[in-house]
Amino acid sequence: MSQRRVISLLPSATEIVCALGCGGQLVGRSHECDFPAEVTGLPVCTESKLLPNSSSREIDEQIHNLLGASLSIYRLNTRLMQELKPDLILTQSQCDVCAASEADVAKALGNWPGSPPQILSLTPHRLADVWEDIRRVAAVLGVSEPGREVLRALKNRCVDVIEKACLLSRPSVACLEWLDPLMGAGNWVPELVELAGGRNLFGEPGKHTGRLKWEELRAANPDFIVALPCGFNLARTRVELASLLDKPGWGDLKAVRQGRVFLCDGSAFFNRPGPRLVESLEILAEILHPEKFRFGHEGKGWARLAA
Repeated sequence: MSQRRVISLLPSATEIVCALGCGGQLVGRSHECDFPAEVTGLPVCTESKLLPNSSSREIDEQIHNLLGASLSIYRLNTRLMQELKPDLILTQSQCDVCAASEADVAKALGNWPGSPPQILSLTPHRLADVWEDIRRVAAVLGVSEPGREVLRALKNRCVDVIEKACLLSRPSVACLEWLDPLMGAGNWVPELVELAGGRNLFGEPGKHTGRLKWEELRAANPDFIVALPCGFNLARTRVELASLLDKPGWGDLKAVRQGRVFLCDGSAFFNRPGPRLVESLEILAEILHPEKFRFGHEGKGWARLAA
């Protein structure tokens, strides 16, 4: 198969393309596609409508207002996309908040000159869906056999964790996908917690999670609290976590008293349903069972909240 001209509007899809050895086929990206580093030189085809430097609470309010008005959170640079002449656009229909959606792309293609490019929309909800998305992207790029090798390697790394973790004690874990308002983490995150040797408290596998009341977190009194807010790196997560520190009873929580509150780079790892979900599993294993797991992600993918 001849090489494709690919625009990826989804960070995880960009990472999948590169993991398959097809990064050279990318001609455009979203404003959030930043890994691997070489993709940052590609033309940027999207931008966010959210105001920069907004707090977690302000971001939530802006998203609520935009979606309430049936508006997209993202702008697509249709003119640039046309100039790049893609024959394949990678997007998603899993979450209207996380990235430009399939509906956004379909609207942008409405006045496309000539034959419109193929759209491949990814819809991952569980870990198995991520594996399937990698297979689908590999097939459309004509690299099905290398794709199987990539999948085999990723799954083997998961098995390495599972074989050790399944023999260990299972502490209770509260993963927080947003901090103000408070939200648990759903979709693939509960699976990752269980595979890493934890007992997930909030969020169901394969489902988006809703808001979480502070009283619910206090009542659950988890052994571990893991903050991995969507779209935030470690430094930003540390700043936003301040919204919890003054909550009534924060200092009485078991996880706080025992120094088991952790920050994660959700933007790079947990929020991206692509190859680096395996690193996310390893991060959780390091956090929950440090006596058994050492992958070297501390300081880059996660950090402990200082007492």
